[in-house]
Amino acid sequence: MSRTSGDRKPVGFGTHITAGGIAGAMEALCCQPLDTIKVRMQLSKSGRAPGTKPRGFLATGAMIMRRETPLALYKGLGAVLSGIVPKMAIRFASFETYKGWLEDRETGKTALGNIFLAGLGAGVTEAVLVVNPMEVVKIRLQAQMHSLADPLEMPQYRNAGHAVYQIVREEGFGVLYRGVTLTALRQATNQGANFTAYQELKKFAHRKQPELSELPTYQHMIIGLISGAMGPFSNAPIDTIKTRLQKATFPAGTPAIARITSIASEMWRQEGIHSFYKGITPRVLRVAPGQAVVFAVYERVRQVIERVKEVSDEDDRYSE
Repeated sequence: MSRTSGDRKPVGFGTHITAGGIAGAMEALCCQPLDTIKVRMQLSKSGRAPGTKPRGFLATGAMIMRRETPLALYKGLGAVLSGIVPKMAIRFASFETYKGWLEDRETGKTALGNIFLAGLGAGVTEAVLVVNPMEVVKIRLQAQMHSLADPLEMPQYRNAGHAVYQIVREEGFGVLYRGVTLTALRQATNQGANFTAYQELKKFAHRKQPELSELPTYQHMIIGLISGAMGPFSNAPIDTIKTRLQKATFPAGTPAIARITSIASEMWRQEGIHSFYKGITPRVLRVAPGQAVVFAVYERVRQVIERVKEVSDEDDRYSE
């Protein structure tokens, strides 16, 4: 009899760290240029003048490469890679933990609504513990429009570590958590939609192919691609406001709601409703393939670790 994903024993926290970390690193290496273009589009004020249009996805990428060399597309990669292992470990471990708390004790299965709640919880957890500080640093690095081809042109932040030091020294530790409410809201909706779609599509694929104990990697990628596209369309305005909030400076003591309201009203007044969806194309192009990579690599690495553990357990039993 085939063993489906619902029959699989829960994997350990170490497996989540290893599989999630490798998956996240691969996703960052593949998709960082698209994220840099997205951030530049969200921060851009182009298209504000009457009769002009905002700079598009390809034009933004071409401008970055022309002015700052292609390596500029990887600005902020250090910040992303340094946070990707704990981020993915927390995402998968917390999701499985919350899902386990919400499962039916008699059947061992988790209802669709509870899977969504587990995804929401995982998104909030990763946002607070890892994502927000990492993104503040990443956005500051990506927003620097200096040329990597000119060694005499000194950037404000040399790398992720220097950026953290400068931000904390000049603006205080709390700046690393600027926009955390919006980040948590974005990550919660992302992971709620992402995990729900992924789990359901995965179950559907197993029902259609009962002879398979494990789905092929290409199917994990397709399912991850579809599930990964869900979040960006639902929370694009949140992500754009969050990006501008994390880049902007405000007088000390300004309440978070006042900062958010100020940015949102300025965007509406000066750039119109389309400004809330700036960067949606590269975001979808980054998030959807990124989730395809993450889930495919995660599932494959997890399977390898489980097989190694099974072989090790069998050897231990034989040696007794």
